Amino acid sequence: MSKTKGRVTLPSESNFLEETKEMLDRWGADALRDSDGTKLDDEIKSLDAKIYTTYFVARGHNEFAKEHMDECQQMLLMSKHNLATSNSVTIDFLDGYYREQVIADYVHDPKKWWEVIDRTTGDVVPASDWSVDQEKDLVTIGKAVPFHEYTVSFFVYAIWDPTQMYNHITNDWGDKPHDIPFDVRQANSGAFAKDYLKQWLIDNPDTDVVRFTTFFYHFTLVFGAGRKEKFVDWFGYGATVSIKALEEFEQEYGYALRPEDIVDNGYYNSTFRVPTKAYRQYMDFIQRFVARKAKELVDLTHEAGREAMMFLGDNWIGTEPYGPYFESIGLDAVVGSVGGGATLRLISDIPGVKYTEGRFLPYFFPDTFYEGNDPCIEAIDNWLSARRALMRNPVDRIGYGGYLSLAYKFPKFVDYIEKVTDEFRLIYDNVKGKKPYCGLKVAILNSWGKLRSWQAYMVAHALWYKQTYSYFGILESLSGAAVDVVFLSFDDIRENGVPADVDVIINAGDAGTAFSGGEEWLDETLVTAIRKWVYEGGGFIGVGEPTAVHHGGRFFQLSDILGVDKELGYTLSTDKYFTKALDSHFITQDVPRDESGRLVLDFGEGMKNVYALGTDTEIGEYSDHEVHLSAHGYGKGRGVYISGLPYSYANTRLLMRAMYYAAHKEDAFHVWFADNLNCEVNAYPESGKYAILNNSNETQTTKFYDGDGNCETVTLEPCEIRWKREKGKSNT
Repeated sequence: MSKTKGRVTLPSESNFLEETKEMLDRWGADALRDSDGTKLDDEIKSLDAKIYTTYFVARGHNEFAKEHMDECQQMLLMSKHNLATSNSVTIDFLDGYYREQVIADYVHDPKKWWEVIDRTTGDVVPASDWSVDQEKDLVTIGKAVPFHEYTVSFFVYAIWDPTQMYNHITNDWGDKPHDIPFDVRQANSGAFAKDYLKQWLIDNPDTDVVRFTTFFYHFTLVFGAGRKEKFVDWFGYGATVSIKALEEFEQEYGYALRPEDIVDNGYYNSTFRVPTKAYRQYMDFIQRFVARKAKELVDLTHEAGREAMMFLGDNWIGTEPYGPYFESIGLDAVVGSVGGGATLRLISDIPGVKYTEGRFLPYFFPDTFYEGNDPCIEAIDNWLSARRALMRNPVDRIGYGGYLSLAYKFPKFVDYIEKVTDEFRLIYDNVKGKKPYCGLKVAILNSWGKLRSWQAYMVAHALWYKQTYSYFGILESLSGAAVDVVFLSFDDIRENGVPADVDVIINAGDAGTAFSGGEEWLDETLVTAIRKWVYEGGGFIGVGEPTAVHHGGRFFQLSDILGVDKELGYTLSTDKYFTKALDSHFITQDVPRDESGRLVLDFGEGMKNVYALGTDTEIGEYSDHEVHLSAHGYGKGRGVYISGLPYSYANTRLLMRAMYYAAHKEDAFHVWFADNLNCEVNAYPESGKYAILNNSNETQTTKFYDGDGNCETVTLEPCEIRWKREKGKSNT
């Protein structure tokens, strides 16, 4: 592969000039950045590269913050459940929280703004029946009901930024000052944020790109007493909640939010919760504020002749790149952390910016770069998973973060990333702006729709969770698949029906969550719209507990489409004779078999007690007295049920076959297709080019089918991408 230059951002640090020069050349980087904990000195900044400078709007200005501690960011938190064993109970409401991060707000009257709830009955305890000991941070309920449980919902000030706190602890920064976050909704803080940026732009003439990290409000990240994360929600709006925000919300909407609207029984309106009307309105309220205030800073940046880049992380809350106000901010670019294919697409699909950038893993921190560890392992896995998505819609740039001096100590890693950067530029040159071949259009249906494009089933960004990986695998599979993906909300279908160009709808998740839908499925408008669409030829795929809410003698409300339902114990007296799996099926055609001839399938955590409703349900896999894979005809359409789908190459193929079957497009399956599960094909009709990928680190041989269904056998080296041109197509 010939050496190329550009489209790569390299982290650096002071007193690392010669090594930085070397790395700029080897990785072909054209931009340099600092990171949390590093600075670029004048010699580094003088190099022939664009300079990114990390800029914190609402943290890292302790001199100001300490003079305005009443303008610190706030949160509403909930205490542990406390059992009353007599007519009085005293609650240490900060028990379990890290007191170096949060302190109770006594500036505002707790009697007005806090809420004590009898969780046994759900009743609010009158303010006259409880008191606060401000010296000891205790609430005492004087008229408690014995053996009822009680909680306190209370305001705190956040006095340590959680990202800096994490980095502080991870890197053992000792007595380095704690960054105090302040709230730009407050008068002094709002003015300071603008004035400081104006001066900073004057003082930093060598900065080309202001890397806002990010704007005002951190995703919800609360630490426990042991300095470990207690509650983390990458989508959480907890740090946006202040007394002033609630007052302004009431003025605008005409009603007051309760603390319970925010703490939500201690669930804090997690993205897995079906959002309430009040919470949706609060989110919209915050988004409009953030967009308006962020635009002011971006405009100042542009007036100074610099680019404005937003880091999709840390303080990103309220920006919502897939929301209705994002484009109005006027950003030049977005950069985000790439954990795999889905997070790559989360970044690369963002509309309304001039370019996007992916920060790849591993991050150059000592938790990975230490003696005896091989950071190449994580790097290879990260690159191969993200590369699939790059072939569909690449980011415009890639980069890394952290301490370059750490990475430099690992020559094997440096060698590997040199190959990665060259391969990225080759992909970009061949793919960017070329619409890839799409055999199907698939819609992911949940409560959030477009707002959470490529973000479903995430808790802390792309981290693995036992309860989510069996669903997140759907997004990871689709991120690099030859299909067009859109995200629909239940409101979208209620208001506009199913888009005419959608071939398949996927609804997946645990019952009661925002992703399955919970009580959304009690809406007959929604249910009948989808039934009609499938009956007339559409395809519907349910994973886990799709359309699940107990109603009308069904648990899966679209069990008539799926041909299966889940046993809740209510129909144990009804015999279920439909248990025989088919010997073969289009969906399972590529599934390997063990020595006994049984299909080798991975449903992850799977789903228990799902059963077929009749003989017309085509059972693909049946074991442990339950169905894990099935298909069912419904009018001119089809439903498919899968109990879980962790990400793997085998499951990607299973999902592709399920979608083609649901859409009645089996005949088009062997178009731009590789039969080896470790290989994929991406075609770009506009340019006449196509690429055959080996997604493994081993040599692979595969049958390859072109756009006309012609077949040939090819052998690919480990991780190879073989670029070819369609016969009869000229260079474009």
